[in-house]
Amino acid sequence: MSPYITPEGEAVLRTELDYLWRVERPQVTRSVSEAAAQGDRSENAEYIYGKKRLREIDRRVRYLGKRLEVLKVVRVLPTDVNKVYFGAWVELVDADNRTHRYRLVGPDELDPAKNYISIDSVLGRALLGKPLDAELTIQTPSGPREYCIVSIDYPLAQENG
Repeated sequence: MSPYITPEGEAVLRTELDYLWRVERPQVTRSVSEAAAQGDRSENAEYIYGKKRLREIDRRVRYLGKRLEVLKVVRVLPTDVNKVYFGAWVELVDADNRTHRYRLVGPDELDPAKNYISIDSVLGRALLGKPLDAELTIQTPSGPREYCIVSIDYPLAQENG
């Protein structure tokens, strides 16, 4: 799993970690304490659920803490912005002349709803280092898919330009 993340992705993970540690965990801890005070814990659904939720929160907090330690935040543009690298928005045209637009991000930011794809994915790996107008063929479960890169842009170029 690649250790790269965008500044926006790092902010999202840090916000989640902060929320879990400072807001949700104390709330769940309080509700578990209140449920425990009611007596028999073996049949107390609120107590049992609360303890389970605390374990889930603690597991996620540990994961986020360790992951944030090893992530490398990419804050600079590549030297050649006419090639596809981490953080790029890439517009592709497929063999059926349909347009697809994706952003290459780290695995921690993967979000199909935003068209964010991981640089570790088959398509992400195939796109890395490719120049504008490059043609590529991706092997998918339903067979090969052909694409042509029609645009490459970097959000940092807009912010810094």
